[in-house]
Amino acid sequence: MEISGVGRSVAIGTEVMQAIPAERVAQHREVVQAVKALNRTEMFGQDNQLTFQRDPRVQRMVVRIVNQQTQEVVAQIPNESVLQLAADLTKSEQKNL
Repeated sequence: MEISGVGRSVAIGTEVMQAIPAERVAQHREVVQAVKALNRTEMFGQDNQLTFQRDPRVQRMVVRIVNQQTQEVVAQIPNESVLQLAADLTKSEQKNL
């Protein structure tokens, strides 16, 4: 799982993103440790691992089980059709503004 920029302020143009509160950083750390522990148990299969990733189209977290050898997505929540529906709805709402 990839988490970057946790706990830092980042300048973007003239705006500054607020630092993530220490409590939230600790929660992220706990989630990362839990995912690593689950992956060590091989609960999802010997060659599979649990991953979390933000979908860029809808800015929502996606949970995947991925084969480490082939990078094939074995399972995904929410599934691709739900993500596509959410992306389409977002586009539709933006057009109506």
